Amino acid sequence: MLEQERHIPMGDRPSYVVFTLVQIIAVAFILWMVFSMPGPWDWQRVMGVALMLAGAAGIATARYQLGKSFSLTPQARQLVTRGIYSKIRNPIYVSGCIMLAGFVLVLHRPVLWLVLLALIIMQTLRARREAHVLEAAFGDAYREYRRKTWF
Repeated sequence: MLEQERHIPMGDRPSYVVFTLVQIIAVAFILWMVFSMPGPWDWQRVMGVALMLAGAAGIATARYQLGKSFSLTPQARQLVTRGIYSKIRNPIYVSGCIMLAGFVLVLHRPVLWLVLLALIIMQTLRARREAHVLEAAFGDAYREYRRKTWF
């Protein structure tokens, strides 16, 4: 039974692995780009890099703690309520927004705050769709979890 709980169905494995690799490569490229950018390391760049690193760490931690429950589409495999998920229902979305906010600070392009606003709107809509799926599958357990956690 324990082995079965760790198993990712074969149909999900290729997309999960590809998506994870794409994320790792994208984050590594962005961080390389930020660290190799010419120009002074002012307070905005330092704060931006700190936010980017915190966001990347949050995403990695949340993905690890989500385990086999991670999917590209809303699915109710398991209600994860431990670790960072005991405080935040959607830590990957929150961490992604933190990382993007850092990137905007590093680039010194105020118009990119609109991109962050668009991302927040999209993530909120996606979180609502996921909440409907989880509530339908887990009922009162999900409603209680939602009551005790942020976003």
